[in-house]
Amino acid sequence: VQLQASGGGLVQAGGSLRLSCAASGRTFGSYDMGWFRQVPGKEREFVVFISRGGLTTYYADSVKGRFTVSRDNARNTVYLQMNNLKPEDTGVYYCAASSLLGAYSGRAYWTPASYNYWGQGTLVTVSS
Repeated sequence: VQLQASGGGLVQAGGSLRLSCAASGRTFGSYDMGWFRQVPGKEREFVVFISRGGLTTYYADSVKGRFTVSRDNARNTVYLQMNNLKPEDTGVYYCAASSLLGAYSGRAYWTPASYNYWGQGTLVTVSS
């Protein structure tokens, strides 16, 4: 599967952005999806997870109550609504797809190594 993230930009603190991740292929609904972010000099950081059917979501503590993930399997797209943005939310946001996760996989949804497909990233800059 190929992933294309979009929707990043420059926004003031307290503002909102909506990221989209469009996937190619007809099997999008069979992939768990995640969003990660990264700033220069730091490791890629988990932001949010959404299961293949959209029924299960997990959020990093730092974004709980401000970010909302959703997906539309008919449109092969996952969304990340980001509200009340803070300067520390600045970074390149990556969407990722996983066919590796599962109850018996021994893999964790919050680690980048659990995802086998990545988009190119979209830059989010939050000014104070």
